[in-house]
Amino acid sequence: MIRILSASTALLIFLAASAQADEQQFKAKLVGQAILPANTIADAPADAPDFLKTSGKFTTPDRKRTDALGTVPGKDGARVTDLKLPFAGQPIQGFSGIKTMPDGTFWTLSDNGFGSKQNSSDVMLFLHQLKFNWDSGKVEVVKNLFLSDPNKKAPFPIVMEGADKRYLTGADFDIESVQPVADGFWIGEEFGPYLLKFDTSGQLTDVFATTLDGKPVMSPDNALLQLPGNPTQKMPAFNLKRSGGFEGLAMSKDGSKLYGLLEGPIYKGDGQMESVDGKTAIRVIEFDVASKSWTGRSWLYPFADKGVSIGDFNMLDATTALVIERDNGAGTKDKACADPKQPKPDCFEAPAELKRVYKIEFSDANVGKSVRKIGYIDLLRIEDPDHKRRQGGGEGFYDMPFVTIENVDRVDATHIIIGNDNNLPFSAGRAVDKADDNEFSLLEVGDFLNAK
Repeated sequence: MIRILSASTALLIFLAASAQADEQQFKAKLVGQAILPANTIADAPADAPDFLKTSGKFTTPDRKRTDALGTVPGKDGARVTDLKLPFAGQPIQGFSGIKTMPDGTFWTLSDNGFGSKQNSSDVMLFLHQLKFNWDSGKVEVVKNLFLSDPNKKAPFPIVMEGADKRYLTGADFDIESVQPVADGFWIGEEFGPYLLKFDTSGQLTDVFATTLDGKPVMSPDNALLQLPGNPTQKMPAFNLKRSGGFEGLAMSKDGSKLYGLLEGPIYKGDGQMESVDGKTAIRVIEFDVASKSWTGRSWLYPFADKGVSIGDFNMLDATTALVIERDNGAGTKDKACADPKQPKPDCFEAPAELKRVYKIEFSDANVGKSVRKIGYIDLLRIEDPDHKRRQGGGEGFYDMPFVTIENVDRVDATHIIIGNDNNLPFSAGRAVDKADDNEFSLLEVGDFLNAK
């Protein structure tokens, strides 16, 4: 009896210790902050059709077209922001994935535009090469690279199907994550979800549909899904919710593998979401670059309590990586609405509670099982003893109470870069009535990066 009790006690202690290790918090210190104002607009390319010279023409509540610039207010729930649609030009916003480059610049990308296929057909898809001046707090847009499909690689008709240039739009793909390589860019996408390859000029060269265990992974926005001709017929099968595709895309350090991280869980045949130990879990799916095929290997990433989504994903070494995990809240608790069921324009309906960067481990040893969460930093409480913050936070600290934080990568041995997706002009997490700027922060996190 004593031996049995000792073994049970040891097991409980081990499990408790493992759980605590998974949730170990590490300190982060703000070293610099650079801000790109929300109202940063780029001209469409000279050879783009007139239809793409303005954006946001279909963002009215009823989705009916309006060509009158600046007539549709941006709204975050009950709160009206300070910017209005449509825009003259293409907004540089919605940054959703970042990669540190050897020359000191960073590649990032704007996502599909205004949040859905239905309202983003006049939004051009493009990548951005950025440079940050941490001393001045300025962001320089070194280059915009607009994406196109001149060789008709998309397996469906695109918005610009009959145009000479065939630029891609936010009604074609929802690009969410990026990995630059010598001959172009790999991009993770959500509508399919697809894995996309572009050359250095931004031309689409490959489109890979997603499979897992030999079965297709599909979202309701997949362009190849077909509704039946009448309501008595069987609906087409899909196993991801909307906006559940490749929010994260990491690349192995030797460049041989890509790892797509879904934003939402896969729904099983019984209608239940995949889970690990009672916690909703999403998939990391491995792709072999040389053979251009899915390997059949995957891992499960379990959400923390209150976690509902991921924001970005980049490898640190052969087996460890950074992942942003978040809730759906925005804003600070000191400005919370008295009754969240009755949101008002001067308060936050659901303040942010969980915004983290996790360090995780996955390898050959745990294929098909859960990744190991080594620890995290809390993006709602970043130390700022040197007063580096330019906006946000309070005395001695900086915070990121944005609904979507979708950019993280290592800069060097002790620093990471972190940035928000401002969902222009809809998200207002910094102030109740102002569209969020694009905020990028340099954090010192040496202990976190070295954690085992």
